[in-house]
Amino acid sequence: MEKLKIFLLAVSVLALSSFQGYGWGRTGHDAVTAIAERHLTRKAKAAVEDILDGKSIIYYSKWMDDVRRTPEYGYTTNWHVGHVDEDFHAVVAEKHGKYNGDCLWGLRKIMPVLENYKEYDDSTVQVNLKFLIHLIGDMHCPSHVYYADLEEFDVLLGARRLSYHALWDSGLIDSVHGWSYSEYADMLDRAGKKEMEAVCQGSFEDWLEESARTCRCIYDWAGPGQKIDQDFKNKAIGLAEHQIMIAGYRLASVLNSLFD
Repeated sequence: MEKLKIFLLAVSVLALSSFQGYGWGRTGHDAVTAIAERHLTRKAKAAVEDILDGKSIIYYSKWMDDVRRTPEYGYTTNWHVGHVDEDFHAVVAEKHGKYNGDCLWGLRKIMPVLENYKEYDDSTVQVNLKFLIHLIGDMHCPSHVYYADLEEFDVLLGARRLSYHALWDSGLIDSVHGWSYSEYADMLDRAGKKEMEAVCQGSFEDWLEESARTCRCIYDWAGPGQKIDQDFKNKAIGLAEHQIMIAGYRLASVLNSLFD
């Protein structure tokens, strides 16, 4: 019995540790790409699906999380987050420990390939497209903006202890509505053409800095050991949904600019 308890504890710790650092989770990333797919031009959609061997961008929404711990793609471990200084200015980090860069650094590496995709072999283009599909979502996840003056802490979601980072990745959106990714896309994709155009202005750096300013408030809403109650969820879900929505529009805009 004692061995069983130790085994179950180890599994729980492993599950929580492997969960941390993943932007949005399956539901959120699928919702981002589902919204984006609705706003691709016919030409861009055809080009993207040709590169992805006929598959939808939704199919690869979380691919980058699935391969990040493999030897082949371990170098992308830190690409999932963005860093800002005390004034919310984007900081492009070339190195963190033994790993390369962050999301802006990664985007600067992959965009020249995608902008000149006809000059590269199919497998290279496909991998860089999969990176782009994921990173646009990650840079809009509230917990994927790293502030110079803040450190990670844990909260309680029911009886479950998890990092505040993990709560925003998927614990929040999966515990509020219980919607599928397509239902999230149906509910959130409501902006008009002018609003979408306005949202898609700016650079990757601008978008990260905007996310930093918009999402800083989440660290006023909770602290170490706090129990996440319904009042918190009611307040926080609107921010999460907004970030998913604009990430979808921006992903579509980038893909259209590359492949239309």
